[in-house]
Amino acid sequence: MTDEKPVLVATEADDLTADMVIAELNRRSVPVARFNPADIGADLTVSARFGTCSAPVAGQIRTPSRAVDLATVRSVYWRRPVWPVFDHLGVDDARFATAQVRYGLGGILYAFDGPLWVNHPLRNTAADYKPAQLAVAQRLGLAVPATLVTNDPDEARQFVAGHDQVIFKTLRWTRYQRDGVPVTGWADPVTAAEIDESVRVVPHLFQAVVDKVADIRVLVVGQQVFAVRIESGMLDWRRDYSALSYSVVDLPGPTEKALLAYLDHFGLVSGSFDLAVDRTGGLWWLELNPNGQWGWLQEATGLAMSAAFAELLTQGVAP
Repeated sequence: MTDEKPVLVATEADDLTADMVIAELNRRSVPVARFNPADIGADLTVSARFGTCSAPVAGQIRTPSRAVDLATVRSVYWRRPVWPVFDHLGVDDARFATAQVRYGLGGILYAFDGPLWVNHPLRNTAADYKPAQLAVAQRLGLAVPATLVTNDPDEARQFVAGHDQVIFKTLRWTRYQRDGVPVTGWADPVTAAEIDESVRVVPHLFQAVVDKVADIRVLVVGQQVFAVRIESGMLDWRRDYSALSYSVVDLPGPTEKALLAYLDHFGLVSGSFDLAVDRTGGLWWLELNPNGQWGWLQEATGLAMSAAFAELLTQGVAP
């Protein structure tokens, strides 16, 4: 593979969505090297040199089946990588080792200048702050539901009381368990009576509920826009995928233009947007997931989403 221009795919071991894109790349005879940062020290080796040759960075990433010359990488699909946690080490040693991998392996990857990133992890992170998302959406002319981010219980009660229905949403999805049971942060209704002094501990996001009739998930890949209307009858359609029905729709021109500008603002080439459709047909911006799931939508609708990713990664340049 050292004499070809490979695509790097960084993801966890079991990732059916990445598999779909890799299959499309294989059909195009594009070489692919898949790796997971968690495999460092076992099935992943990296070496990079600086200041020793004409190129700013030179070296290799090696897996059991691939050896990739860093100078030849055409694009990087930063899909769903997992960083090592070093459970076998003590707390301090594990914290130290984790930092060395993130800033060593991560630093080598971030030193790339030529390849296209889909998306660069630092840009994903910058685009993943919900308060910033809300402000950018409004600046671009998208309709945004009334939202409050606060750790003031009195202000939260006043906001909730001032709207017909309000939901609480997490500011960042975080994997955790309660009494040994995995907990998922759904969009849940909240009343003023439920708000107590514990709100002071951290900021909370409260949002007025859109009187919606459906949702739309929009996947943007480069300049290709895939919009799927989701019928559910639920406040949060993620609660029961078996109850969903789908239809392919076209977005209004101004909305599509605003979503493309949204990604451009954050320097992203792909992202998944969630919109709500109200009873008059109006669209309300809810959030962006810079690296959202889309594989199940391709299976449900037949839209060529994985082919769009493969084409973008093959070209290796932002549109």
